[in-house]
Amino acid sequence: METAYRLQPLTSFALSKQGLALSLDWSTGKAGRDSCQPLKIISSDSKGQLHLLQLGEAGSQLHEVAAWQAHQFEAWIAAFNYWQTDVVYSGGDDALLKGWDTRVPSASVFTSKRHGMGVCSIQSNPHREGILATGSYDEHVLLWDTRSMKQPFADVPLQGGVWRLRWHPVHSHLLLAACMHGGFSIIDCRQATEKKQNMCTICVSHTLPRSLLYGADWSWLTLCRLPEEQLSSHSAPLPGCSLVARTGDEGGGQWPGPPCPGSLAEVTSGSKESPPLPSTEARSISSQRHSPRTKIRVCDPRVGRPDLDINLLATCSFYDHVLHLWRWDSS
Repeated sequence: METAYRLQPLTSFALSKQGLALSLDWSTGKAGRDSCQPLKIISSDSKGQLHLLQLGEAGSQLHEVAAWQAHQFEAWIAAFNYWQTDVVYSGGDDALLKGWDTRVPSASVFTSKRHGMGVCSIQSNPHREGILATGSYDEHVLLWDTRSMKQPFADVPLQGGVWRLRWHPVHSHLLLAACMHGGFSIIDCRQATEKKQNMCTICVSHTLPRSLLYGADWSWLTLCRLPEEQLSSHSAPLPGCSLVARTGDEGGGQWPGPPCPGSLAEVTSGSKESPPLPSTEARSISSQRHSPRTKIRVCDPRVGRPDLDINLLATCSFYDHVLHLWRWDSS
């Protein structure tokens, strides 16, 4: 039995009459939010302003709590400190990174000129308190200790302007970066975040030569491959799981088999073979397909326990008009 889904608009709010909304962030980025904590959104616009919005108790009304001028030019990004949601950060085309106390937003708590060009990506680490990642057109990712924002404790040079940053939903040390003409990179920040050392490793880096990569994000879902005989004992989906592909003898599309550890493979709808790896990838891949008697389930690691350490991520880009889904096997 198929479940019917319906998208229902609840409310809307016009940020400004002549500006463009450029970013937004929910205050609920950290798991384990207090149920009494209000739901808030911070947004930035092309006029350099920040807008703090709050969702009413009934969940159907959005109202503006505060709005203030944060940057001289476009405010590319605004983000919460997930561990202290009265604090927000902003980055602008004026190459400034700023921190704000939303209870008194008339003046910034700090202003950093550490980035050499426009600051366009910021995210608080949802797993480890006090860690902030920022990215810029200057092709650098900086990691900060929010208790002392004078200097970053790690500097990661990348190829391409860092437009978006996303911490992994489970692994606190993994950071995904969308780098415009530099494609995307997965950064291992374990040494930096755990020991505050200026040492990060690029696990994977992949470019899309004919495009500009502006969007990248992890999925909270993990692929679980279960044999047919195991599935036969479960007539209903496992907790936190849903079926996403049928077996070959049922006429459904088959997904490519798992790549070798550390390699990258693109997952495309209707593909019969595993697509070739990018030329920058040194490792080889054994192209395998699932057995016709194998089914794929998508499992939520917050609910169930996946059998395999497989990560899904999606990217989108200008010019080629394509959204890519990637599978990275980090085992």
